[in-house]
Amino acid sequence: MITQNISTSSLLLLKSRSYVELLKPRLSMLVAFSCAFGYGLASRTSLNWQVLSMLTVGGFLLSGASVCINQIIEKDLDKIMVRTMNRPIPTGRVTVNESIIFAIICLVLSLAILWVYTNPLTVVLSFVSMILYSFVYTPLKRVGPIAVFVGAIPGALPPLLGWIAYTGTITFEAMIIFGIQFIWQFPHFWAIAWVADDDYKRAGFKLLPSGGGKDLNTAIQIMIYTMFLIPLGLLPAKFGMTGLDSAIVASVCGVAFFAQTFSLMKTGSQQSAKRIMFGSFLYLPIVQIAYLLDKL
Repeated sequence: MITQNISTSSLLLLKSRSYVELLKPRLSMLVAFSCAFGYGLASRTSLNWQVLSMLTVGGFLLSGASVCINQIIEKDLDKIMVRTMNRPIPTGRVTVNESIIFAIICLVLSLAILWVYTNPLTVVLSFVSMILYSFVYTPLKRVGPIAVFVGAIPGALPPLLGWIAYTGTITFEAMIIFGIQFIWQFPHFWAIAWVADDDYKRAGFKLLPSGGGKDLNTAIQIMIYTMFLIPLGLLPAKFGMTGLDSAIVASVCGVAFFAQTFSLMKTGSQQSAKRIMFGSFLYLPIVQIAYLLDKL
């Protein structure tokens, strides 16, 4: 009897871990943080911590539902890629029907939370974000590089959603923080696509620009979009959203991020692409935290 209980408990724990894995927690936490960042930057007076907390939870669940749907749609492709073959659905740890139910629950909970604690515009744009990511970007990955442009829209919406959650409107300032994260998506996406090119080719994904080659043309495009982040990072200070300190941090991070691209243009190596990929993971949260701290 004790052995059976232990076995049942272990199975439940493994199942729970598989469901958590479906949410891609690290990615979803980044989305949730970006939502909280937008809300915090928009606040002119003291924060409503209850709304901020629930916005963060809602953003996490929205991202979790979106990536879960993505994994359901790409379940057969995930089986043939090394980086994805051990995900819950390909390994059978979670069935497709279980994943569908789980995604629906996460989506409904997310929209309900956002409806109660934010405003209708935030809810509508959140739903649009999910549709764009799951049902437009996902199938376009096998069509061509246009997928990166489409995917950059929902990828850049979280800080905009946070701003709208506080203000209820889309303002010029909101579009600035949307624009920074939108442009950031391109070197971020392309660096990942460069590193995972062999896997992506197995699945028929076509995300790299310039004909899909890991060549100088692609490296130059990565460099150009990274370069755009340097002046864009100064706009919050220019328009009075933040101050000089965060402008300095954003500039230093932008220049450091930009400098990494020269190695890729020179060598075209996997190692150079990985440095850009990891650099992109560092750039966004560091700059966003600097903006928030500068506003205090």
